[in-house]
Amino acid sequence: MIRSPSALALVKWRLKDFAEGEGAAARAFDAALADGGWIDVSAPGDVYLALHAAGRIPDPFGDRAEPDCAWVRNREWWWRTDFEAPQIGAQQRLILEFEGLDTCATIWLNGAIIARSENMFRELRLDVTALALAGRTRLAICFAPTAGAAVDEELPNWGIISDQLKESRRNLVRKAQFGWGWDWGPNLPTAGIWKPVSLRVETAAALRTVKFTTRELSPGRERAQVSIEIEADVFGTEQAFAEVTLDGPGGERVANGTVALRDGRGALDADINDPKLWWTSELGEPSRYRLEVALVAGGQTVARCELMVGIRTIALDQSPDPGEPGASFFRFVLNGVPIFARGANWIPASSFVGAVDETHYRRLLEPAARAHMNMLRVWGGGVYEHDAFYELCDELGILVWQDFMFACAPYPEHDPRFVDNVAAEVTFQIERLRNHPSLALWCGNNECQVIQEFANSLAGNRDSVPGNLYYSKIMPAAVAALDPATPYWPGSPFGGPRANSMIAGDVHDWTVWHGMPPVPVDRPVGKFDLSPESVAYSRYAEDNARFVSEYGIQAAPVMETLRRSLPEDQRYLGSPALLNRLKDRPKNKVDAMLVTVTGLPATLEQYVDFTQITQAEGLKFGIEHFRRRKPHCSGSLIWQLNDCWPGISWSVIDYFGFGKASYFYVRRAYAPAIASFKAAEDGAVELWVTNDRLSPFETELEVSLRSFGGEIAWSKAVAARIEATESRCVWRVDSADLVRDPRHVMTVRARDGSVPANRHFFAPIKDLDRPAPPAPGIQFESRSAHEMAVHLDAAAYLYFVHLLVNNERTHFSDNYFDLAGGESRTVIVRNDALVLTPERITVRWR
Repeated sequence: MIRSPSALALVKWRLKDFAEGEGAAARAFDAALADGGWIDVSAPGDVYLALHAAGRIPDPFGDRAEPDCAWVRNREWWWRTDFEAPQIGAQQRLILEFEGLDTCATIWLNGAIIARSENMFRELRLDVTALALAGRTRLAICFAPTAGAAVDEELPNWGIISDQLKESRRNLVRKAQFGWGWDWGPNLPTAGIWKPVSLRVETAAALRTVKFTTRELSPGRERAQVSIEIEADVFGTEQAFAEVTLDGPGGERVANGTVALRDGRGALDADINDPKLWWTSELGEPSRYRLEVALVAGGQTVARCELMVGIRTIALDQSPDPGEPGASFFRFVLNGVPIFARGANWIPASSFVGAVDETHYRRLLEPAARAHMNMLRVWGGGVYEHDAFYELCDELGILVWQDFMFACAPYPEHDPRFVDNVAAEVTFQIERLRNHPSLALWCGNNECQVIQEFANSLAGNRDSVPGNLYYSKIMPAAVAALDPATPYWPGSPFGGPRANSMIAGDVHDWTVWHGMPPVPVDRPVGKFDLSPESVAYSRYAEDNARFVSEYGIQAAPVMETLRRSLPEDQRYLGSPALLNRLKDRPKNKVDAMLVTVTGLPATLEQYVDFTQITQAEGLKFGIEHFRRRKPHCSGSLIWQLNDCWPGISWSVIDYFGFGKASYFYVRRAYAPAIASFKAAEDGAVELWVTNDRLSPFETELEVSLRSFGGEIAWSKAVAARIEATESRCVWRVDSADLVRDPRHVMTVRARDGSVPANRHFFAPIKDLDRPAPPAPGIQFESRSAHEMAVHLDAAAYLYFVHLLVNNERTHFSDNYFDLAGGESRTVIVRNDALVLTPERITVRWR
C-alpha cells in the first residue's frame, strides 16, 4: 500500500434514498442529518445490509427476499459524512481519495459538485487544496440508478442472450456484471461506497507507483536480477529522492540504495544471490521479501510504501506439443518449471462486495490451500478483489489468473468516453496488482469470443466480437507497457482455430452438465443435448484439452445451510423456497445426471446426498483424467470454489463456509502426488501415478480386488518410481483377470502413505451390489476442548463416510471417504470457536 504519513479514514456515514433526480432538489447534500429517513452506514459498506440493519428490508439472502428488495436498484442513494478539514502549509496539498465508488456517483463538497465517477473499478483522487477547506466540512455522494445512466445508450447485443441484457444493460456500465443475477446468484445490484474513503495530506511530493520485477533468474536459480521502479509526483520542491531497502524472508538486508528521481522517475537494480524464490506449495515455499520505499523531499520523509514481494518468474508456454502433433501446450512455467495448475474459479464471496473483509477471504482461501490448490481464476463477471485477497494468495502460494471484468456480453466500442473509461480502468488495475507474486495471467474476458462464434455459426456470419478493441488492442498494449513480466491472454476460453478448441489454448468443458457439444479441433461435434447420456460425467474422458479452465457439476449445500436459509415449512423437495435457491434453468437439470449415478431423490435429505455424491464423483473423475494427461493437459480449474449467497450451485465450499463432499474429494484428487485408475478401451484397468513435485519418489502400492462383503479376490504389490513432474501408467491388469461386476471394487493404497488411497467401481453408485453394512465402531477421544479424534473401524465396505458438525468453522483432517472391511481411520476434528463433544459430531455413511 502506498500511503502518506497523514491520512484520515472516513468510515462513519449516513444514508438516505430519494426518487431519481430528487435528492439535489431536497438539498440532500447539506440537509440536517436529523431529518427523517437517514440511517447509519459504514464505508466500505453496502446499502442492502444497512437497510436490513435498520429494519427497512428483510434479510436479502432470506426466504424469497429478492422481490422485496427490488426497489433498491431504482432509488437514488445519498451517502453523507462530516469531517474536520486539517490546516495545510504552503508546500502541502489535500487529497480526497475514493478507492471504489459503485457506480454512477456525483461527489459534493460543502454544497458544490466537485467530481463525477462512472466506474466501480477505478480509484478517484481529488485534489481539493484550492477549495481552502477549514473546520467542519460536509461530504456527500449521490449514487444514481445504473439503469437510468445508460438508458439512452445504443445497446449492442447477441440475440441468444438479448433479453437479460435489455433488462440490466449491464454491458454499458463499468460495474460488477453478476449483480443483476447469474445462474448461481441472486438479482441484487449494489450501489454505494464499496472501498475505503480517506483524506490525505501530501507534503512536497507523493509516491504514485512502485513496481517490483524479477527480471531474470540464472539457470541454476542461484542468482536473481530484480528491479524496483519508482514514479513520484513532485510538486512542492525541486528535488526529491527515494530510499529503498529490500529485506529477505528472515529479515536480512539483501539490497538497498538511494534513487535519484528525474522528472519524478527513478529505478534501482539489484542482484540477489541465493534468492529465496516464491513457489506454489507443491514446489516449495511462497517466500516473500519486504520492500520499503521512502520518499524524501525537503529533508523529510513525505511518503512511504511497504510491499511484500516475491522473487519469481512466470511465463506461458504455448510451444508445439511433440507428443500430440498438431496441438500446442498451454502451461504456466514458474521459475523455469512447467506446472500443472490445480485449482478453481473464484466468484465474489458475497453479493455485497463492499462487506467482504480479510477474515472472510481467509476462511475461503485457507481451505483452498489445504485442498492443494495452486491457482484460482478471478472470474470476469465479478470484481477485481480487495487487496486482502491477493495478499493472502501471495502468503499461501496460490497463483491468480486474473480476468479483466468483462463477461458474457458484447461491449460497446463506439463511445469514446466509454473506451477511455475502460482504458483508465485497465491501467489502474495493472498498476495496482502487478507487484503480487501470485499474479500469473491477465485475461481479457470471460466467454465473450466463444459466444460471438456461436452467434456467428447460427447466423452464418463472421463478425468480430464487440469489445475486441479492448481484448486485442487496449489490454495487451497496457500489459506490455506496465507489466510485461506477466502473460496476457485475450479471453477464456480462447485459442486454436476456434475458441474452445481442444488443440490449443484453454477450454470451458460444459458438455457435462450443460450438454454443449465439444470442439475437438475447429468445429463443434454433435448438438446441444441434455439427455443423461450426453451430460454424464464419464464424458470428461473425451476431453483432450490443453488446459481446462472451467468445468463443474451442481450440488446442494449441506443440510445445515438449507436449515439456515429455508423456513421450516419449505424444507422439502421441490418447495418454492428451495427452487428459489436454484438460478440455473431448467431447475430440474440435475436430474439428467442423478438418474445414471444415484437415481432420483425422494426427500430433501436424499437430494443433498445424491447431488453431492454426483458432484464429488464427477469432479474426481475429471481431475484424475486431466492430471493423467499431463503434460498434454496442464491445468484443471473447477467451476467453482465458492458462493456469493446460500444457493444451490457448482461450488465446493458453500456460502457459510461448509465444505461439500466434493471439497474433500477434490482435496484428495489435487494432492501433489496421486494414484488413479483408468478404464482402458480393451476392458483392462490401468494404474497411473501422477507427481507434481520437483523431486522423484519411490513407493510400493498395494492393489486389491475385493468384494463389498470383504472377500479379497487377489492382491498385488506394485513397486513404482515416479520422476519429478511425471505422470505415467505403472501397472495394468487385463480384463481376463478382473471380476467386472457390481459386487466388487478395486482399491489402491500406498504402504508409505505417499499418495491418497483410491478405488475403482465397476458400476454406477446406484447399481453397486453392496450388502447393508453393519455400523462401524466409533470411538471419540477428546484431545482438548476444541479438538476431538474420531476413531472408525469398518466391519464391511462403507461408502461416503462423513462427519458433520453444524458449525462452519470446523476443520476435518479427512471427510467423505470410503472404508473397506477391516480398515480403520482416525479423523481429527477441530473447531477453535466451539467446545467439541461427541454429541456435536454426527457420523453418517451410505
